[in-house]
Formats: sequence, structure tokens, C-alpha cells
Amino acid sequence: MGRRGVTRAVRDGALLVVGDVITDVVARHRGPLAPGTDTAAAIRTVPGGAGANVACWAARWGGAEVRLVGRVGRDAAAWHERELAACGVRPLLVVDEGAPTGTVICLVDEGAAAERTFLTDSGASLRLDPGDWSDALLDGVARLHLSGYLLFTEPSRAFVAVALAAARGRGVPVSLDPASAGFLAELGADRFRALVDGVDVLLPSRDEACLLTGSSDAVEAAALLSRHVPLVVAKLGAEGALLARSGAVYARVPAVPATPRDTTGAGDAFTGAFLASLLAGAGPERAAAQGCGAGARAVETIGGRPPSSA
Repeated sequence: MGRRGVTRAVRDGALLVVGDVITDVVARHRGPLAPGTDTAAAIRTVPGGAGANVACWAARWGGAEVRLVGRVGRDAAAWHERELAACGVRPLLVVDEGAPTGTVICLVDEGAAAERTFLTDSGASLRLDPGDWSDALLDGVARLHLSGYLLFTEPSRAFVAVALAAARGRGVPVSLDPASAGFLAELGADRFRALVDGVDVLLPSRDEACLLTGSSDAVEAAALLSRHVPLVVAKLGAEGALLARSGAVYARVPAVPATPRDTTGAGDAFTGAFLASLLAGAGPERAAAQGCGAGARAVETIGGRPPSSA
């Protein structure tokens, strides 16, 4: 949007995603890195960011309108707007004149697990602040989703507080994906729980759920988190997902078999398809099954966005 706030109303039933918009540099290599010398790799630059990826998967998976609020530098704003629109997302981007677009270097080992390591320069992505919020952003919105990356800087934490209060005031349900076990360790579990008070659905990975509870068992961790958040959907990768309410796991959803090429964005794909399915009227279990299907599709795709045929 290139300015602070949005005042345009849209039709009912939209999903509003707020989160990071990132330029990903994906380097796929086979075997260990060779310190001090060259390691052969296939390198691509693709659009990414957890919030943006969720929005794109939601738009491709369901029929509802999906909008994305994020902050980018002027250096890549037009490119990101085009890429989001191509995925069916309505981009509402704040252009930051003082910081470049965030960049992540994704090192992907082409071994059997296709595991990845991220080197992150958040740039403009975590500089959203309350001045970027307008209550009109919720016009016609059926659900608000927040990327957990917003909790890792003071300005964006203040943005989250304002957005949560506005959503509560309008009766709009809110979901949140914790986003990063590494950043969560710095933030602290107690502070995280205080910051997400009022969230209706929490979508942690196994590592995030365990870190937030101090438990090494995913089932116990999901159950413990559901004492603080009404619905917890724990994403377990190749083991599917767990759903927990009121201190107990009540459903297990199996994974969809896949041959992994790049696990970047698999959790975002799950979240996007899960939210799109909820908006389409599915219950949480059915929505989680859709999420597992999207996650399987994602690990067979290079980068964090859905393939054009998804």
C-alpha cells in the first residue's frame, strides 16, 4: 500500500494475514559444507517469508479472499507485490524508506531429509508498528492470522497488541504460528504466552511446542499449550499433526506421504491450507488433514510458495 494504514473496505469472509515478506536465496547442496573453500550448489532467488507464504498457500488452497499486510523495502516492493498477486493474494504492503526488504539465505541439504538452515536478515519485515495498523483492515475479515515473527521486535510486538485488541473488539478469531524455535528461545516461554493472550488457534511445530512448555514429548507439549489457547494444532512434519483442547490431545491427523526436495515453507503451507479450510467451513480435524496435504506438496517444491499448479 506504500502508506500507513488502509481505509478501503472489502467483501465479507476474507482472511487477513499479517507477517513477514522476505526475499529467499535458496542454496541447495549435497553433503556437508566445505569450510574455507567451495561447495557446489544450485542457487535461486525466490519470494518468501512465513507470513507471505501462509497467505499464498491459503489463496491457492481455498476460495476466500486473502489479504496480506507486511513491510518491505523500496528495493523489492514492486516484485513482491507482483509475486503475491500472482498467487491470488491482495498485497497491502507498507514500503519502508529506511530499511531494505528482509533477506534469508536458505541452505538446503539435498540429502534424504532435505533439511534446511536459515541465515536471516529481517530488514524491513519486523519494523511494522502500531502506526501501520488501521481498524479498517478488519472490514470484511472473517479471520486474522499473525506470523509469530512479529513477536521478536518491540515495534511489531506493539503492532500485535493493537491488532489483537481490534480483532477482539470485532469478534474476529485470531490464529498465530510461533514461527521460530530459535527466536522463541530468546523471547522466553512466559513472555510468549503473555503476548499471545487472546489468540484462538496456535499452530506450533514440534520444536516450538516443546520449547514453549519444557516438555520433550509433542503430545504432552500440545496438551499443556491448550491450557492457555483454546485450540492447539501441533505440526509434526512426517508424523502429521496433533489437535488439543482444554489440556488434552483429542485428535491425531496422519501425514501425507511425500518425497522431500526442500522442506522450506512446509509449516507455512500447512497453516495456509488449514486456515483456508476453516474459512470454507471445515472442522479443525478436516482442516488439519488439508494442512498435511499442503505440507506434503510443499516439501516436494523448491522454495516456500505453492507451485503454479497447486
